[in-house]
Parts: sequence; C-alpha cells; structure tokens
Amino acid sequence: MISNKRPPPALKSLLLEARLEVLPSGGIVDRVHEHVAPGRTVTVTASPTKGLDATLEVTERLAQRYRVVPHLAARMVPRAGLPDLVSRLQEAGVTEVFVPGGDASGTVETFDSALDLLLALDELGRPFEQVGITGYPESHPGIEDHVLVQSMWDKREHATAIVSNMTFDHAMVGRWLESVRDRGVTLPVHIGVPGPVDPGKLLRMATTIGVGDSMRFLRKQKNVFARIALPGFSSTTFVRKVAQLAADERLGIRGLHIYTFNQVGRIEAWRREQLDRL
Repeated sequence: MISNKRPPPALKSLLLEARLEVLPSGGIVDRVHEHVAPGRTVTVTASPTKGLDATLEVTERLAQRYRVVPHLAARMVPRAGLPDLVSRLQEAGVTEVFVPGGDASGTVETFDSALDLLLALDELGRPFEQVGITGYPESHPGIEDHVLVQSMWDKREHATAIVSNMTFDHAMVGRWLESVRDRGVTLPVHIGVPGPVDPGKLLRMATTIGVGDSMRFLRKQKNVFARIALPGFSSTTFVRKVAQLAADERLGIRGLHIYTFNQVGRIEAWRREQLDRL
C-alpha cells in the first residue's frame, strides 16, 4: 500500500512536467489558454476526418504560449509536401514532433508508415530536436506483438523518445519497460496516463470529432470507457505507482503523457490538487 506520508520521490517532478494531449476540436485552444499555464508542453493529435491542417492550425495558435508537439501521423502526411510542412512548423517555433503511423488509410501520395516518415525527416537533416515514437505496453488490437517489437527496434535510431499508449496497469508498464530495455532499446519513455475524466463527457466528446473519427475512436477506446469508469481504477494511484517505477533508473521513465480527451480543466484541477497534497 502506498503511504500518503511518503510519496515517491519522483512524483512531484512527474506531475510538474506532465504533458497534456489534446484533440484538435473546436474551442480547445481557448480551453488550454484558460486552464494551462504558459510554458507547459501540450501535444496535438491528428484527426483523419479533420485533416492535418486542423493539427497544424491548433499547433500554431498554441505555440505562441506553450511548447507544442504536433502529431505527424505518417499516413496523413503527403510526401511532396513534407518540406513545406517542416518549414511551417519551424516558423511556428516547433522543435519537437511525435510520429505515429496514424489511423488514416494511406494513399500513394502519403507515407506508408512511421518509419517511412522518420527516414524522410532524416534525409531533411533531422529538422526537429526531439522526435517521439509510439510504444505499446498492452497489445495493439490490429498489430501483432512481434511486429510492434520489431517496429520499435527499427525506429529507435531515428527518434529521441518513446510515448507509451494508454494503459491502466502499472505492473504491466513495469514488465513492458523491462522487456524494452532487455531488447536493447534505450530511448527514454513518457508513460501514457488516462486522466480522471467524466465518462459521460468522454462519450459526448467522441460524437463531436467527426463521424468517421467518432466511430474509429469508439472502436479503439471501447475498453477505455469501461476501465475509466471502473471503481477500482484511480489515476492518482496509477501515477504514484509510475513514480515508484521511476526510481529504477534502468527503466528510463522521463515523464507523464496525460490523455485529457479535451477535459483540460478537470485534468489540470486534478494535477494541481495532487501537487498541493505534496
């Protein structure tokens, strides 16, 4: 049992530097401005329905006050347009990007995979100081585990950090990190944390991000709704357990990546409450 009198030493720094992931939906810029202090790190996802421009526009607006990390979903990025895309982000002051494969169906004009896009960025001289790739503590519903393992190995030399997909089991996170290190992957990891959100608002948010995105979101997150609502799960307890894992330097935990589902005010109130308790 975790003692409230003796919080894990890493807990404060993890909470102070936690990243917030938002979706590029209407009003999100104003909500971030209202609830998030300038200088924090905010990541902006990619929406197959809204298109890459939605991510770029939100990124540009937020970059005036925050360190913004846009998601460059490979199968949404046109090959011919990559140099202009890079220039646009550099002009906005972006120094870090996150490169997943993405949920969109690729075309002959787009990149095939995250590795494909990472190699193209290398050819452009590695224009961003930091590049994140995806890690999966739990199995991916559409990708075999051995493929995920090989993919991470293939991408390791083209990235600077791993961002883990959302998970609800700290023990599984620990086992996954040990296996990642045993395979020789040494990149630091941001642990994906499901924020303490309102399941009802989560469902309503899913229906506002576009019909195609909503169905895709609901399919991918069908277990998220149930697991966030489970009385046995606590974001607070989960984060404390991750902070305990961070004491093992070999695991290489760099920080927290909080999935807000755009409930930014609720997430930030929770985060500040945890810091106040410390």
